[in-house]
Amino acid sequence: MSAAPSSVRVSAPTFEHHHNGFGIHSARPRISWKFSRSDSQVCDWFQCAYDLEVGGIATEGAQSCHVESSESSLVPWPEGCEDLSSRERRQVRVRCYGRFKDAEGTCRKDITPWSKWSVVEAALLNQNDWIARMISIPHPPPLNDDGSLRPLRFRKSFHLPKDAVISTARLYATSHGVYHATLNGEDVGDQCMTPGWQSYLKRLHYQVYDVANLLKPESQNILEIDVGPGWFASALTSTNQRFFYGDSLGVLAQLEVTLRVDAAGDAVQWVETIRTDETWSCTTSPILSSEIYNGEVFDQRREAELREATQAGRAWDETRISDVHVGKLVSPDAPPVRVTVTLKPQSVSRSASGQTILDFGQNVVGRVRIVGSMDAKKSWKPKGHRIVFRHAEVMQANEIYTRPLREAKATDVLICDGQPFKSWAPRFTFHGFRYVEVEGWSPDDSDWPLMADSIVAEVIHTDLQRTGTFACSNEEVNRLHENAVWSMRGNFLSVPTDCPQRDDREGWTGDINIFMSAANFLYNTAGMLGHWLEDLYADQMEESDQWRKGVVPLVVPNCFLTKTTPHPNPDQGWDPLPSGIWSDAAIMVPWELFRSTGDVDILLRQYDSMQQYLVAGVARGDDYLWDPEIWQFGDWLDPTAPVNNSGQTRTDGTFIADCFLIHSTRLVKFVATVLGKEADAGRYSNALHLLQKSFHRKFVTAAGLVLPDTPTALALVIALQLVSQAATTAVANRLRRSLRLLDFRIPTGFAGTAYLLSALTQSSQPSLAYTMLLSSAQPSLLYPVRMGATTIWERWDALKPDGTVNEGNMTSFNHYALGAVVSWLHECVGGIKILSPSDSQIYAEMELLQQEQSDNEEHGSGTCSSDQLLTFLIKPEIHHALRFAKATYDSRCGLAECRWSFTGDMATPEGTTVGQRVLVEILVPPNSTAWIVLPRLESWRMGSSEWREYTQPKAKAPASTAIKVGSGQYTFRVNYEKENNGVDSTFPTEPLLPPWGRALY
Repeated sequence: MSAAPSSVRVSAPTFEHHHNGFGIHSARPRISWKFSRSDSQVCDWFQCAYDLEVGGIATEGAQSCHVESSESSLVPWPEGCEDLSSRERRQVRVRCYGRFKDAEGTCRKDITPWSKWSVVEAALLNQNDWIARMISIPHPPPLNDDGSLRPLRFRKSFHLPKDAVISTARLYATSHGVYHATLNGEDVGDQCMTPGWQSYLKRLHYQVYDVANLLKPESQNILEIDVGPGWFASALTSTNQRFFYGDSLGVLAQLEVTLRVDAAGDAVQWVETIRTDETWSCTTSPILSSEIYNGEVFDQRREAELREATQAGRAWDETRISDVHVGKLVSPDAPPVRVTVTLKPQSVSRSASGQTILDFGQNVVGRVRIVGSMDAKKSWKPKGHRIVFRHAEVMQANEIYTRPLREAKATDVLICDGQPFKSWAPRFTFHGFRYVEVEGWSPDDSDWPLMADSIVAEVIHTDLQRTGTFACSNEEVNRLHENAVWSMRGNFLSVPTDCPQRDDREGWTGDINIFMSAANFLYNTAGMLGHWLEDLYADQMEESDQWRKGVVPLVVPNCFLTKTTPHPNPDQGWDPLPSGIWSDAAIMVPWELFRSTGDVDILLRQYDSMQQYLVAGVARGDDYLWDPEIWQFGDWLDPTAPVNNSGQTRTDGTFIADCFLIHSTRLVKFVATVLGKEADAGRYSNALHLLQKSFHRKFVTAAGLVLPDTPTALALVIALQLVSQAATTAVANRLRRSLRLLDFRIPTGFAGTAYLLSALTQSSQPSLAYTMLLSSAQPSLLYPVRMGATTIWERWDALKPDGTVNEGNMTSFNHYALGAVVSWLHECVGGIKILSPSDSQIYAEMELLQQEQSDNEEHGSGTCSSDQLLTFLIKPEIHHALRFAKATYDSRCGLAECRWSFTGDMATPEGTTVGQRVLVEILVPPNSTAWIVLPRLESWRMGSSEWREYTQPKAKAPASTAIKVGSGQYTFRVNYEKENNGVDSTFPTEPLLPPWGRALY
């Protein structure tokens, strides 16, 4: 081995797709690590083997194993190591053996330093580890005047032995509802809206907390848990149906305290367990009402009453064991929902009617918190005074505009007790808002004026790890990208929702399916969406009179299912509604997770869901495509659709559903191949051939025209590769003509927008893609940005040019589906894409390009490489519409980066300008490979070594060059020639119609 310091470092290991390894629900968790480089001159670093050490936390020594493997992601728990038992803790570290090329091109061996230790702790792995029971209030649940459930507070006091030392203390907790625990008056953890939203009666998440520092061994301890309706019993869906999962709030908690006493030189250790049972007490909470849509009312007077009544030994009821079914208990991999950012108001102003308005400058999801410089020793507002907070995303006529919220009240109320005040925020609700109208507190108050530092907005969402970034020279495009990031953050709150503000907020399968590629680039979604897919499968396979087994629900968890409730709500719900795109989430979402993680287990776990969808979840016609009599969402919110009939689009919904059915069938063929199910792969290959023939007979004319002849239809045919390569040229020409006829106005809804720019790029029309991106038409991709949007809108014209809100009942200002277009920014402008088995055509194109180039050229490609490793396609679409662009992606192997920038004109010796030089800088992480595709390559270098001329043996070099490389830091000089590099010489592209024609149009 080389005696020199290693050029590569290894990160601390992670486990499964768990956010931190604490409370993992696996006895043999798979282990992953990433790499970082410390020497820019090193390239083609590939792992050949690794050492793992696994040891106890408090014990000396560790078990070690040496494995010859290039895998660094989700490697098996070492064979020689025992399974984790419930509650057990281990520590793990790794070092890797590699081979690489140095600056002279010599292949050398390498060994990394040991990584830092990571600690993994198992959750309660067996259902019989739970001795606690779900408890509830003994009498009929108290209701508010509007029919909502009154939140409850559960309480248990207990003592610990005086002379004992606390070794560890873990609280395992969940609820029917959403809960918040305090121990001895201190918050337990920093999580919000726990346990989140699942298909509660089938799977129920629980949380694990380390509470050792909150316990008092020598005095009374008090554990209190507040429970609100949350998703379990709040009004859900646009029908505002309550009690979907149950009408009785409950809590399930198990506090396990490991104690130690040293006596006469001997250490005695045992576990004290405090569990929910009939010995707990219960009462109504100071939170008078709380629902997801309507908001929360908190009465400080009730808090004071509870303190006094508790001291007097009254006001608490007994509890009972809940009779509501408890689903399978699971400790989730997903990060918790947390407050991740706090924002101060950008302004405090008066509305037209004189109300105080806070503008936070950004449309966010979360809540407001009263903070500031209030003297904690001085009383604040008089007893019974009400402060009301109304939330809205937009203003109209200088008033907050709440009509887009539909029936959601989005209002929080604080009732004051006249006592000294510190801080307050609602606990069991969240809102989508930029503006807050405050009633009962204003800047004119003499004692406590409302100031800009009196209130903050707390941004709440699932605390996912950021993985992808993008930036370019155009600030409007950067804002578009940031809008997509903000919308994803706001709508990834426990489940991937469609919007966070109105009476909707469900986990719509179509929205996440369309946005999945972008989401997976921006954040590590594997833990969260892995569990969501398990709920999808559980609800898909529902066995009841109200559901047809195999149909993929429109929303997950499926709160659209018709249910009979014990209260006088009419039975409301939807019959099973098979739908293209929405149902295809069962296949496309796990495939995208596999693409980014390489985790075959995701495919294996969801394989039956995929098959059930294709066999039982598609309503097929005689040609095996979708039955044309089945209603489809289609290109939902196509800008030409009637205001309140968003599915009546210019592109036939059945056509769109058929496109995705073919795509999904192709993906399942690849899934079967990856899983080694060759017989299934052959069967799906035959089905794919049959579907393609039916599609051609039905939608492609003898002249090669596609019907319907719309931009969405044409874009899908190209992007999803539904016609031959020869026919694609004619389809691309039709798409180009159509967009020019429309003056480059955006003509697509949910389905088309996700694929439009990619289709143009795939069909060698990147200049037209840039034209569509930067078009000044209305509507256009940047129109919302120019109208001041800070998130993605549900519809292109949610806000009209005159500043009035669209009258449609589907007018959300935070709805990520149309933000799927940023995937094109990541993959085509930024130039970073992960290749997978479904990209076989791309692989073939790369091999063909490489064969056309010199066999003698050395490009840093890996003698140590492996086709099984993570492979990137680095192919930035360089265009003079931008001066630079940059994308980064923190992959499963480490950081990948691509940046390109124009550096100046290129001239002949006579002084004639022949083009512009572009500098392209690329970083490929260790233990991975990349195909780099660049036009008109001149020279390149690895690290900071000397520039090397890139020569072609042919008289006429191809427009693009494909180079396969291993890891490393590379810089390329490219000659950008507008006339000859496959893009239009002018920008923006001229529309097809003359000025008078455009005016008439």
